[in-house]
Amino acid sequence: MSDIPRPGRPVRGSITGKPIMALLDLLGRRWALRIIWELRDGPLSFRDLQARCDGMSSSVLNQRLAELRAAWIVEQDDNGYWLTVEGEELLLAYPAFQAWADRWAEREGMTKRQNTSDR
Repeated sequence: MSDIPRPGRPVRGSITGKPIMALLDLLGRRWALRIIWELRDGPLSFRDLQARCDGMSSSVLNQRLAELRAAWIVEQDDNGYWLTVEGEELLLAYPAFQAWADRWAEREGMTKRQNTSDR
């Protein structure tokens, strides 16, 4: 698990080790943001989480969950996987991303109906 992004160590795209660069590397990995989003309403089993993530491969899901657990964003217990307090804090950034995406979609000429269909 040495390739898990951590503050203070070089990460993809940056040799500085700055915490924001480590976070961007972690969250920029395929499916990471989606996993956090799908856990927003509470614990999910591995299979339920995989199904909500459009059936991503179990190996990728295992890898992302390990990375998110190492960053104290996700935890696991008998009820499945769930967001830690830190994970819930990170989830608070999502509405700002949604608002920016909505404005971007408007600039690109998408209709409001198309823009909100994935919520």
